[in-house]
Amino acid sequence: MTLQQLRYVIQIAQCGSISTAAQKLFITQPSLSKAVSDLEKEMGITIFSRSSRGICLTEDGSKFLSYARQVTEQADLLEQQYKSGPPVRRVFAVSTQHYAFAVNAFVALVKEYGGKEYEFSLRESQTYDIIEDVRTQRSELGILYLCDFNREVLLKMIRSADLQFEHLFTASPHVFISKRNPLALQPRVRMEDLLPYPRLTYEQGIHNSFYFSEELHSTAESPKSIVVTDRATLFNLLIGLNGYTICSGILSSDLNGTEIVAVPLESSESMHIGYIHPAGRPLSPISQRYLAHLEDYIAHYKEQI
Repeated sequence: MTLQQLRYVIQIAQCGSISTAAQKLFITQPSLSKAVSDLEKEMGITIFSRSSRGICLTEDGSKFLSYARQVTEQADLLEQQYKSGPPVRRVFAVSTQHYAFAVNAFVALVKEYGGKEYEFSLRESQTYDIIEDVRTQRSELGILYLCDFNREVLLKMIRSADLQFEHLFTASPHVFISKRNPLALQPRVRMEDLLPYPRLTYEQGIHNSFYFSEELHSTAESPKSIVVTDRATLFNLLIGLNGYTICSGILSSDLNGTEIVAVPLESSESMHIGYIHPAGRPLSPISQRYLAHLEDYIAHYKEQI
């Protein structure tokens, strides 16, 4: 096993294609395929499964990739430290439900690396896809929430994917509404107070189960309902249509402006927000730095929760 072979595996996983990876690595496709095949034989595992539709990581391959990233990152740091080499090119991806605090932590991470070389990805995605992204190593971390209603179903999926959920904080339910909404002046609102207003929720695609909903009380009556796919559209509709969405209550004026307010919602539910990662495998240093920024940001805004 060589560092070069590990870098080959990482590049193929990132590209999802041997031919594309070969182009980026400036080697021929047969040479790349042979290098990976030799590594698989040496390790006694199959790293990639191959079909007419392309390649994907096997279960063994997913585990192997976690350790390969650890080894290559440490090797890069050693070379940079002692050989005065160029800055290490960082690669990191996180998939998340639509949370401002996840974006703020990502911004802080990017700023930390400044002008150094990096390739970062932030995917605001659907709940099912977040779990799949982490399972297939498309993302190192996934940010989502559990509640009494969805806990059993989601934890079963998470464990079946050989992932682990780590709790970050518990948030009391709030509603995001326009500051011009008549409910904005109330100290708290009830579900029945919201009935006259359009309810905004995030699209969950073909996996449109109530258990995958990003919002609490997904089965509650709502005569006016609008489904959106992105946070910017949701916030525009909150303002333009006097709509509402149920959320954690953490707002970022830097990202969302000052036209939206968070009002506590009377509810017996709580949002247990955390992150998922491959079970029994080490977090990369850059994942640890992202989580540190996330925890700092949450602590800073703790009074809003």
